[in-house]
Amino acid sequence: MKTLIAAYSGVLRGERQAEADRSQRSHGGPALSREGSGRWGTGSSILSALQDLFSVTWLNRSKVEKQLQVISVLQWVLSFLVLGVACSAILMYIFCTDCWLIAVLYFTWLVFDWNTPKKGGRRSQWVRNWAVWRYFRDYFPIQLVKTHNLLTTRNYIFGYHPHGIMGLGAFCNFSTEATEVSKKFPGIRPYLATLAGNFRMPVLREYLMSGGICPVSRDTIDYLLSKNGSGNAIIIVVGGAAESLSSMPGKNAVTLRNRKGFVKLALRHGPWPLPSRADLVPIYSFGENEVYKQVIFEEGSWGRWVQKKFQKYIGFAPCIFHGRGLFSSDTWGLVPYSKPITTVVGEPITIPKLEHPTQQDIDLYHTMYMEALVKLFDKHKTKFGLPETEVLEVN
Repeated sequence: MKTLIAAYSGVLRGERQAEADRSQRSHGGPALSREGSGRWGTGSSILSALQDLFSVTWLNRSKVEKQLQVISVLQWVLSFLVLGVACSAILMYIFCTDCWLIAVLYFTWLVFDWNTPKKGGRRSQWVRNWAVWRYFRDYFPIQLVKTHNLLTTRNYIFGYHPHGIMGLGAFCNFSTEATEVSKKFPGIRPYLATLAGNFRMPVLREYLMSGGICPVSRDTIDYLLSKNGSGNAIIIVVGGAAESLSSMPGKNAVTLRNRKGFVKLALRHGPWPLPSRADLVPIYSFGENEVYKQVIFEEGSWGRWVQKKFQKYIGFAPCIFHGRGLFSSDTWGLVPYSKPITTVVGEPITIPKLEHPTQQDIDLYHTMYMEALVKLFDKHKTKFGLPETEVLEVN
């Protein structure tokens, strides 16, 4: 604005100079030599001022957009970490105030609504299409890559790898429409499965359900695969809390060798109705381990012992991690580093219906799944910055 004012002042001075020159000529005096140069100089000043203004505006817009991206990511991280506890504390406080009726009504409704998450929840297309998720996507950025079509006459169990610290790629790709999952897989309804304990937290449960997130429990998966029609895709982060403990930049490792429960679930859910099936789909998310740094405790250390106890009795493993700060990438904070995350959805593995699968059946299809995941990793690793010699570690 100051630049434009200065340019405008130059215009006025140029006009005054031109008028003085004309007056001088009318009285027979010599014309001032600055007439022409004054007018042309003024035009250059305006052009230069506009260029400066647009340059500053573009820089400011770019800076604002970057800050919006950081804020969009931070709000999700804080929601994931503290929203449930904070809302529980607020409701307990309201119980002790004159507004206690609000808390009573909410908890009464909560009792009647308790089993809704087990039946797929209440997804909201409005929430899934929030602009904040596009800023979330662009911060890293996050990309969803489709390699094969999925039939709407079947159901699917997606195995997502690796877990990372928070599974940010899994959330963005399957609980929002930021990467256009519904357009890439038309007719498929994705349900991201997470810890059942999150759905015992007031308000947080509503937030999660609006994105199509559900509990990772047998009852929920049974319902979605057998009583919710076809076209359902349940995304299970197979490695879980154990895998998050080994998450670190530069490491591509998955906890899978002894994780066979999801294969058994797929075998037990065949036609509903014919020819609907529950097939397995391997997914690898390149870059998921790059966005946070954490302290890795060695096996046998007191730190790892504490983490495993939490994992066993509470369901999650407390990780000591950090990202960048809110205002600077040179400081530590909860904001993840802006590293690209590319989620590649592999080819479906056709699974037969076996009401009572034997251990041999489970082992067979589990081996097929592991081989398909390694093949998917090897096929795409060089496209996303990994060397040809990189090997996926399967634990």
